Amino acid sequence: MPTFPACPQCTLLNTYEDDGRIVCADCGHEWIEEVASATATSVTVRDCNGNPLMDGDSVVVIKDLKVKGASIPLKQGALIRNIRLVDGDHEHIEGHSEKIKGLVLKTCFLRKA
Repeated sequence: MPTFPACPQCTLLNTYEDDGRIVCADCGHEWIEEVASATATSVTVRDCNGNPLMDGDSVVVIKDLKVKGASIPLKQGALIRNIRLVDGDHEHIEGHSEKIKGLVLKTCFLRKA
């Protein structure tokens, strides 16, 4: 049985692997074990102000956005927590808002929180 490292956020050992990421079952924090090799091959993803974004960051929506398949728009100031970068695409991120799950958003409409 493989052993996984302790969570860097809560320091507990209750962690497991999910799609190449290490996940803490207690606090829900997710991270990639080989951070150095992943960042060396990927393009830097930046928000509307030029700040670099990484997996697990929180971002804020800078304008109202219509969401396909949802009856409500994503309002300006909505917080998107624990984002995931889309592999091979530096213009999009994946995340969830409080009311809408499974969002894919363009980085030009987001700023780092």
